[in-house]
Amino acid sequence: MKKLIILVICLAFFTGSYCQTFTSKEERMEWWKDARFGMFIHWGPVSLKGTEISWSRGKEIPIDEYDGLYKKFNPVKFNALEWVRIAKSAGMKYIVFTSKHHDGFCMWDTKYNDFNIMNSPFKRDVMKELAAACKKEGIALGFYHSTCDWHNPDFPLTSPGGTVKRQTSNLDRYTEYLKNQSVEIINNYGPLLVMWYDVPQQFDSIRGQGVINRIREIQPDILVNNRTGAKGDFDTPEQRIGGFQNTRPWETCMTIARQWAWKPNDEVKSLEQCLHSLFRTAGGDGNLLFNVGPKPDGTIEPLQVERLKEMGQWLNKYGYSVYGTRGGPFKPTDWGVSTRKGNKIYLHILKWSGNSPKIILPDLGMEIKKCVLAGGGKVKYSKLKGENIIEFDGKLLQSINTIVEIEVAGNTMDIKPIDLSPQLSYYNKK
Repeated sequence: MKKLIILVICLAFFTGSYCQTFTSKEERMEWWKDARFGMFIHWGPVSLKGTEISWSRGKEIPIDEYDGLYKKFNPVKFNALEWVRIAKSAGMKYIVFTSKHHDGFCMWDTKYNDFNIMNSPFKRDVMKELAAACKKEGIALGFYHSTCDWHNPDFPLTSPGGTVKRQTSNLDRYTEYLKNQSVEIINNYGPLLVMWYDVPQQFDSIRGQGVINRIREIQPDILVNNRTGAKGDFDTPEQRIGGFQNTRPWETCMTIARQWAWKPNDEVKSLEQCLHSLFRTAGGDGNLLFNVGPKPDGTIEPLQVERLKEMGQWLNKYGYSVYGTRGGPFKPTDWGVSTRKGNKIYLHILKWSGNSPKIILPDLGMEIKKCVLAGGGKVKYSKLKGENIIEFDGKLLQSINTIVEIEVAGNTMDIKPIDLSPQLSYYNKK
């Protein structure tokens, strides 16, 4: 029976859908690592101002004005199904949505406060609609939920940026509030892939672990990141690519533009920057949670949508070198990264000089049976003094990523991580 369940999970992944039935947290984690690519969504009434969510409270925007923005928040063009289909078109396998940021505003019909979406002119449970759309389209769903809360009077710190200490507060009572809302979210919209907490501030590891323990009473296999104050299940480097790490899961969270929340005329990353971020996270054995900030009307910026669809077009052709892989066996270097699964190594050449690459790889401890270029093209492979030499015509180099597929006589996961030269070895043909 267990093997049958695992087979169902595998089939669901490779057909682009998500199966919510897992026998353990470890199985859910393996699915998450296979998925590699998700959409982060930061959204709320602050989009009316175009400033950063929560951090502009008491800074660019006076606190009273910021806290009253929800009274004008009416995103009539919000369409959960459209959001989910944009994520699918990008090749993303899961979505993490902001249920509550540090400003305390709740994007669902919560019974624990009145500072929520149902008391805005919109009066629709955004998270309920998003959960239904994800289920319909076979996309996994998780929620970002701020550990701190600068609006709640029981939390010891307030705006701007949690730098002001309240005269009176009750952290124990606030902790129960945080637990209760987390449980409410899982009960209403779960089972979930992940609860993604953020900015623990006053929470230590004991208090944070208490939150994790409580939600695991409701959903034992849920994944939790490392921002409750406790260690959680995975690390979360922010706005940077993590280093090579295959001993503990990790996920880079990064914006597609400059700001997490919507900003007018925000600068969107180039296609190369976007794809390289994905390749470098996968090559380091991590995931990429790529953020969009919807507009106040509920739509996502057309330029951001266009860029995401361009990423999806690349992944439609070469996604097999990213999905279901693990980082390595070569550690990331300046010129590129590698991913692996089964008996295949995918060498991603992202940066090069000269004309005709000559890549020198150390001994792998197993025979190389074949080398080809993804998309076609002749590769010359030879071995000299224990080193593997791969050469091909520079005219075959691709503008964003040239993938050398290496087939070996064995399981690539048996190869221990290998350091490579920080520069691509090449020569110019005369």
